[in-house]
Amino acid sequence: MTVVEPRLTLERKLLREHALVVACDEVGRGALAGPVAVGAVAVDAARARKRVPQGLRDSKLVSELRRPEVAARAAAWVGASAVGWASAAEIDEVGIMRALGNAAIRAIAELRAAGVVPEEGIVILDGNYDYITAAGATGLTVRSVIKADRDCASAAAASVIAKVARDDLMRDLHDQAPVYEWARNKGYASPEHREAIRVHGLSVHHRRSWAIADAPTLF
Repeated sequence: MTVVEPRLTLERKLLREHALVVACDEVGRGALAGPVAVGAVAVDAARARKRVPQGLRDSKLVSELRRPEVAARAAAWVGASAVGWASAAEIDEVGIMRALGNAAIRAIAELRAAGVVPEEGIVILDGNYDYITAAGATGLTVRSVIKADRDCASAAAASVIAKVARDDLMRDLHDQAPVYEWARNKGYASPEHREAIRVHGLSVHHRRSWAIADAPTLF
C-alpha cells in the first residue's frame, strides 16, 4: 500500500489570503464507549515554511507505539494545539454530529484562550460536512476537505494529537472497568468488547444508542 505523505500545499495557498489556518480532525467517532475527541491546531505562515515533522501522518497510519513521539513533534511544530471532548452521554443526548461540533467548538475555544484568533483565519475540517457551523459556531470560516487528515499536514497534526489524547484517556478508563479491555480496544467494537457488554452490561462510559440495545445496565 502506498502511504501518502501529508504536505502543506493547501495551507500555503490559504495563507496567502488568511492570517492563519486552524485544522480540525476527530477521533473516536465510531467507538462504542468513551468520548469523541476533536483535535485543533493553528498554523501561520512562519510555521508553514518549516518542514513537516518527521513521521507525521493521519493517526490511523501511525503505529500506536510511535504516535506519542509523532504527536509531540506535531505539537511543537504547530505552536498551538488543543483537544475538545464530547462525552458518551452527550453523544446519546444530541447525536454524534452535534457532539462532534460541540467538541470542535471547545477545542477552538482552547486555542482562543491560548492567544489564537481563529476568526482571523480559516478552519480546515476533515471530511465532507461542516459540523462546526451546524453546531452553532459563528464568526468562523470553515472549509470541509475530504481526506484532509491524509493530505494536509495541519490536519494530520490535529489527528495524531487527538488520537494520543483519547487513547491515554481510554487507558485511564480501563482501570475503572477492566472487563471491557479498553486499554486494548480504546472503546471500539472488538469481539472481546462486544462479548463483555453481553455478559456485564453497559457502563456509564458506553454510548447507549450505539451499543447493544438490550444489554443490562450494571454500572
